[in-house]
Amino acid sequence: MSFSDRLQQIKTGFERPFWVANITEVFERLSYYAALASLPRYLHESLNLTVVQATMLAGIFGGAVWLLAPFGGTTADRLGFRRALSLAYLILSGSYFLLGSFNAPWLGPLRNAVPLVWLAGAVLLLPAFGIALVKPAVVGTTARASKDNVRSIGYSIYYTLVNIGGAAGPLVASWVHRHMSVENVFRAAAVSVFGMFFVVLFFFREPKRSDETQTASLWQAVKNLWTVVCDLRFMLFLLIFSGYWIIYWQIFFILPLYVHNYINPDADTERMLSTGPILVILLTLAVSLMTQKMRPFRAIALGTLISALAWVFPWIHPSVAMAYVTLAVIALGEITLSPRYYEYVSRLAPSGQQGTYLGFAFLPIGMGSIFGGSFGGHLFHHYAEVTNQPTRIWWVLTAVGVLTALLLWIYDRVMMPPQSMAESKA
Repeated sequence: MSFSDRLQQIKTGFERPFWVANITEVFERLSYYAALASLPRYLHESLNLTVVQATMLAGIFGGAVWLLAPFGGTTADRLGFRRALSLAYLILSGSYFLLGSFNAPWLGPLRNAVPLVWLAGAVLLLPAFGIALVKPAVVGTTARASKDNVRSIGYSIYYTLVNIGGAAGPLVASWVHRHMSVENVFRAAAVSVFGMFFVVLFFFREPKRSDETQTASLWQAVKNLWTVVCDLRFMLFLLIFSGYWIIYWQIFFILPLYVHNYINPDADTERMLSTGPILVILLTLAVSLMTQKMRPFRAIALGTLISALAWVFPWIHPSVAMAYVTLAVIALGEITLSPRYYEYVSRLAPSGQQGTYLGFAFLPIGMGSIFGGSFGGHLFHHYAEVTNQPTRIWWVLTAVGVLTALLLWIYDRVMMPPQSMAESKA
């Protein structure tokens, strides 16, 4: 097929809701990563929470999104994608605005009546509800509003736009923080998603497909969930793989605090966090071609090991440059494992349960964020604030990552599922 033919397919293969939903997803990701890039330092420096409290709350903010995703998908199916997206962007705009208003006088009575750590925790849960509605609605629209011959391209467009938003978010946070204040980072995030509410309201129409299958009954959905929970081998794999996300999320939780407090207080830590998404955009295709003949599970273990070894660099030479190197190598590990991880999970799923298994595939991301926030905060407090040996933080993170890769290798050898056995003989 010629390039012009493929371009014509793209022009005619997607309905308007596809483009509207995916464009709004760019701004949702921009808002999310702008907020996350500034959140730990905002909680610690502006609200005077301890490092442990700040990273724990940041972990809850990141983790709750993924833990609520299955419920958000069910809600989006029941409400319809247009209503779900509209509701989500209203929730997000209000919650980001509240998040940036903790020091505002009008919030004083509530701030004085409730312990700040509890108030911040409650507000940080609100964006999770909104994002948990956005994700399944946008992915579902991508499926419904794409013709069969371009659907795979549709998901590639979706993945690319997600990373564009992920790269733009920290850059926006950097500019707003430098030229205004850190509180305005969250207000800018609120404005971004509030604009998307009107985009959905005026331009989005509920996508319909004549070949769409009947949604499973509630009882059947519960049975499918229970089937996955009882798959102990799969649940063990998810538990082990959470170790990767525990070390991954430290790029948001403690790396910015470390760079600001112990390397260069003038370093632009928000802009620094755009490194990973930019490299994901540039290198995903090349790395996918290089690793396409590798078994999915080996790619998962290799990507985990690469990300673990990334933390060696700030240990060898603490500097802003080495922080950038760490982020680049972690991005390389992410590119190596992420596409193959979802391929591996989809192969494990019994016929008719791919959606349920892939829903559970997000659990390690959420668990890694929730446990990683508290874990990173305690590491930072002990080694940086108590013993004044901050570089030892990276020893521990490297050890956790290498241990995770080793456990994945042992799992592959001892508890290799039938699908993996077939792959190894191919």
